[in-house]
Amino acid sequence: MKRIICGLLLVLAGQVQAIDWRDSPAVAEAFARAGVTGTFVLHEVGSERWQGHNRQRALTRYSPASTFKLAHTLIGLDTGAVSSVDEVFPYDGKPKFLKSWEKDMGLREALKVSNVSVYQALARRIGLSRMRGRVGALDYGNGQIGSQVDQFWLRGPLAISAVEQTRFLARLVQDGLPVTPAIQAQVRDISLLEQGPGWRLYGKTGWATSGDPDVGWWVGWVEQQGKRYSFALNIDTHGEADLPKRIELGKASLRLFKLL
Repeated sequence: MKRIICGLLLVLAGQVQAIDWRDSPAVAEAFARAGVTGTFVLHEVGSERWQGHNRQRALTRYSPASTFKLAHTLIGLDTGAVSSVDEVFPYDGKPKFLKSWEKDMGLREALKVSNVSVYQALARRIGLSRMRGRVGALDYGNGQIGSQVDQFWLRGPLAISAVEQTRFLARLVQDGLPVTPAIQAQVRDISLLEQGPGWRLYGKTGWATSGDPDVGWWVGWVEQQGKRYSFALNIDTHGEADLPKRIELGKASLRLFKLL
């Protein structure tokens, strides 16, 4: 057993050494000023370079929570479990975590308001076998979905690192996933958050509550002057009051790299 553990540690150490990483003292200072424990990763699409804060954490896997909705949408469309991002899922009439979820809606709106119940309904349509196959084909994190098709991205066993998030998103923006370009374009379209002169910002938040502490995510990409940069942030959170820090600190980090 000791030999197995040592072998795994050597593999992990090799992964840490293999990545072309550059620490950003400015981003580290931003995290310190905010009093936040976490990581931020920036990846220039098309390169094999990463930069940011806290490389060790950037390579550590956590539950993706609602950031999985990007992959989930791809899988739903690719399997035909949903015909388009605007096909309406009927509201079941039951109280939800957020009032904004208590109505009929398609995936376009469900992604924006992070409607868990809609995506759980989609997961049940996809089914365990097809979901397992598609998650594996996308090479998403550890690829493990367990036996509950409507819980695995919320409570585990699915887990992904910040670096893996940036790799997945880099493939998405380049039509590099094993899904038709038309489907990838639909997912990119509904992921747009903001835009300004010469730039566009895409992304998705997540809040993983199955660990201790909770983990807050913000992942996405920026298009600026013909270049694209994928990014991923995750931070320790200690309740809903910490959730705004995900985007606040993420945007602050992007600005330090002269993006946005």
